[in-house]
Amino acid sequence: MRLLLGITGATGVYAAKLLMERSPWPVALVASDWGKDVCGSEGCPYDELEALADVVYDNRALTAPVSSGSVPTAGMVILPCTTNALGRIASGLADTLITRAAHGHLKERRTLVLCVRETPWSLIDIENAKRVAAAGAIVMPLSPPFYMAGKRSAGSVTMADLLGWYVDRVLAALGHAAQQTWEHVS
Repeated sequence: MRLLLGITGATGVYAAKLLMERSPWPVALVASDWGKDVCGSEGCPYDELEALADVVYDNRALTAPVSSGSVPTAGMVILPCTTNALGRIASGLADTLITRAAHGHLKERRTLVLCVRETPWSLIDIENAKRVAAAGAIVMPLSPPFYMAGKRSAGSVTMADLLGWYVDRVLAALGHAAQQTWEHVS
């Protein structure tokens, strides 16, 4: 089984790359056009992510195998997830491969993790998060678990540390135990 990774146009693609590198499952990758553009602007060209993927799908390919709930996966992560993608999923729109596959995961009761990057949230975003959570999704704003730094000084903690700890939490939500937990730093 593969982990399905959707990339939408919010910032945070470095975390998506870390997820691909750390995933115990082969990764199927699909990105929105805006997501591909953001990759380049964040210093991680999309072709680098394609090279890490087991298979790559076009977001317009609504007949791709992962669009069907009959195709099993290890779960789906949208990282980063725009509030636009969140709203489309919450509204039942399935007009792209990312949103169609997300709906397939919800209806099949498979793990769907939405790593919403945008901030602050409007009341509409909060209500959309509530709707998808009620439908079975895990809403995991891209907010690193700062507690993993333990007693380290803020100046000694890197962006790679913070996003690595976050990615470990995403993998844990998919059932893959994190190598380090609060127990290890307290």
